Amino acid sequence: MRLLANSMIGLSILLYPAAVFFGGRHFEPWKIAALLIVLLLVRLAAGYSSKHWSIPLTIAGIGYCVFAMWSNQLGALLFYPTLVNGLMLLIFGWSLFYPPSLIERLARIQHPDLPPEGVIYTRRVTQVWCGFFIINGALALATALWASLEVWSLYNGLIAYVLMGVLFAAEYLVRIRTQKHVR
Repeated sequence: MRLLANSMIGLSILLYPAAVFFGGRHFEPWKIAALLIVLLLVRLAAGYSSKHWSIPLTIAGIGYCVFAMWSNQLGALLFYPTLVNGLMLLIFGWSLFYPPSLIERLARIQHPDLPPEGVIYTRRVTQVWCGFFIINGALALATALWASLEVWSLYNGLIAYVLMGVLFAAEYLVRIRTQKHVR
C-alpha cells in the first residue's frame, strides 16, 4: 500500500508543470501551491527513515510552496523545478565530498562487494548527474524568468523528463558495456 501511495504522490509531483499550466487558468496560484504542500506532507509522512535522502528535498519543497501560497502569484510557482534541480545537485554533490557517492550507495544495494573500478565508475556517474542538474536547473530557471508559460510547461513537463530518460538509458548502456569488459 505504501508503494502505491508513494507512486501516486511521485506521479502527481512529476505532473506539477501540467498542473501549473492547466490549473493556472482556473485556480488561484495559492490553491495549486496548497495542493502541492498536501502531496509533499503526505510523502513526508510516508514513513521514511529520518536519514532518507529525499527528506531535505521534501521539506524545502514545502517551504517553497508556503512562499508561493503567500505570494499568490503564478510566476512564483515557476521556480519549483529550479529548486528541485538545485537541491538534487546539493544532494549528489555533497556525496562526492563525503563518500560514498550517492550512485555508489545505490549500486551497493545490488552489489555489496563493489570492486574498486565500480567505485570509480559510480563516482563518475554521480559527477555526470551533477552536471545534468546544473544544466537542467539553469534551463528551468531561464524558462521561469524569460519564457512563456507554454514554453516553461513544455520544457519542465516534457523535455526535461525526456533528457533525464536519455541520460538514464545512456548510462545503462555504458554500464552494460563496461561490465562486459570487466568480466
